[in-house]
Amino acid sequence: MPPSPAAVRAAGLALGVLADAALGDPARGHPVAGFGRLASRLEQQLYADAVAPGAVLVSLAVGVPVLGGVAVERLARSRPLAGVVVTAAATWAVLGGTSLAREGGVMGRFLDDGDVAAARARLPHLCARDPSGLGVDDLARATVESLAENTSDAVVAPLLWGAVGGVPGLLGYRAVNTLDAMIAYRSPRYLRFGRVAARLDDVANYVPARVTGLLTVLVAPVVGGSPGTTWRVLRRDGGRHPSPNAGRPEAAAAGALGVSLGGTNVYAGHVEHRETLGEGGRAPRAGDVRRAVRLGRVVGFAGAAVSIGMVLVLGRRRR
Repeated sequence: MPPSPAAVRAAGLALGVLADAALGDPARGHPVAGFGRLASRLEQQLYADAVAPGAVLVSLAVGVPVLGGVAVERLARSRPLAGVVVTAAATWAVLGGTSLAREGGVMGRFLDDGDVAAARARLPHLCARDPSGLGVDDLARATVESLAENTSDAVVAPLLWGAVGGVPGLLGYRAVNTLDAMIAYRSPRYLRFGRVAARLDDVANYVPARVTGLLTVLVAPVVGGSPGTTWRVLRRDGGRHPSPNAGRPEAAAAGALGVSLGGTNVYAGHVEHRETLGEGGRAPRAGDVRRAVRLGRVVGFAGAAVSIGMVLVLGRRRR
């Protein structure tokens, strides 16, 4: 008896997670980078200071990967091994957990050594925050916040979408999230053009961000945190962030690590003042970056377990 579609999807997700853990992102020819280049060319052709052209860009840039994923899955439907390989390849392509942890590790080493210049130069690998005026503690806070948010965006969210939508879900989510990083900035150029991309990313990450927060509560002891405290901070502070989603994983990370996040951030000349997240504890220090890396890794693996379990449970109910 051939394996069920659910078993094929679950095996593919699991292999993709293992591939990311072992290999990280491809050094050359990363498909997400290729997608970004194509989306940039499309932006050059379509750009106008209006919502409709941005909506056209989103429709094309998301619709094509989703349709491609549907076609590939249909071709592999009668060949379980091919289905596993295709799902594993797509999962590996869209996950960013290992690369995220490596970037956090590099930042942690620079901050441990007090090499502020190197840490400032490296921060853009994690976030768009202007690092030029940041000291060690500010760089540590930026890193911890970015690790928390990107654990949701680059690990938990794609896995959940893969569990629900298979290869089309994996590719479609990564397309949405990549467009958000490209054209959804609150800047004069993208205020209208990037509006649809920003709203679609908000919708795509609504559930994953909250799942990430709950998983952080459960695994808080791996960094010496209290699940009770983490849950309290998540409930109280998760909605204080300007983003409808980023505050959930960041607040949970603040509770688990016993630090305070939030404050004043500068993005390309635009200043944001964010409310404090946490139990009134100290600001993050260099050593907290390593703890945040460990927390993100464990949350990511917990997200993989939840996603694979979802596939198997849903598959059994369908049968």
